[in-house]
Amino acid sequence: MLVIRPIIKEDLPNLMNILKDANFGLTSLPLDEEVLFNRIVNSERSFNFAENNKPGGEEYLFVMEDIFKSKLVGISGIISKIGGFDPYYFYKLERQERSSKAIGVENVVTAMKVHKIFSGPAEICSLFLAPEYRNSQNGRFLSLTRFQFIANHLNLFEKEIIAEMRGKVDAEGNSPFWEAVGMKLFKIPFTEADYLTMKDKNFIEDLLPEYPIIKELLPLEAQAVVGEVHENTEPALHILKKEGFSITDLVGIFEPGPIVSAKVEEIRAVKESKIATIKSILPNLPESKPYIISNLEKHKFYSILNPITIHPGGSISISKLCSDTLGLSEGDEIRYLALKKN
Repeated sequence: MLVIRPIIKEDLPNLMNILKDANFGLTSLPLDEEVLFNRIVNSERSFNFAENNKPGGEEYLFVMEDIFKSKLVGISGIISKIGGFDPYYFYKLERQERSSKAIGVENVVTAMKVHKIFSGPAEICSLFLAPEYRNSQNGRFLSLTRFQFIANHLNLFEKEIIAEMRGKVDAEGNSPFWEAVGMKLFKIPFTEADYLTMKDKNFIEDLLPEYPIIKELLPLEAQAVVGEVHENTEPALHILKKEGFSITDLVGIFEPGPIVSAKVEEIRAVKESKIATIKSILPNLPESKPYIISNLEKHKFYSILNPITIHPGGSISISKLCSDTLGLSEGDEIRYLALKKN
């Protein structure tokens, strides 16, 4: 049985353990105990803060736990609003058509302009699932449960949400784009720059020129990775596209993977999820397609994947295992969502 819940400080050792399998590219979750501890503290503060009624840059981290084995197997996160005093940096791709009648040439070039975001949108981030638990069902569950939480607390998040998809790097963490651009500007290895962004982004502002880069002037191997996603991230991108996200004209600064975006209210997992009253709790339920089932709590948010029975009028029946895990009784309300689009 897998359950998704807010992260707590006691999860830090187990989190460090599963992130050993993350390899390169998980920028927001480096294998650094101090950085991870600070993120957990910030997350706990966000879940427990009772007075916020609008997004202010809070971050929420969720862990997936195999409760039968008492083992953490995944993590995912949401930031309610990016920017503020610590802006986010991207490249904006601007396609320019040029032609010359004098020599009969038509050409298209792509200018990569530095784009800084100081206010919004929200962001989903920090998705990682232990290799032995990776399948389409678990990955989808880990990703989509975040939208169940957002649907419960729409006022806490910006109305647009983005995701920065991991760009293409090799097995050693090397990026051809970094070698062609970043190394020349920052004079440090890609993995070091990637790690430093979790501690202090000022070096980006200090060293990144404001004038655009023309993509077509870069080496071919660097051009080829602009806007492309890492092969391990393709399933996550596929899930988000199915939920209503689309590719934007923004890419990452260091390894220029694509940025995808959606209006929160248009995301399937938000607009198709439903709140229902629990009519009955049964020892077992007939086999059916899996549903993401979540309580409506904030700091005690829990979510599992389980069958339900939907009755005429909209009430539901759930299993005793489901009610015990979520801490629910007959007459309580839950939010549910079909794992996949019909």
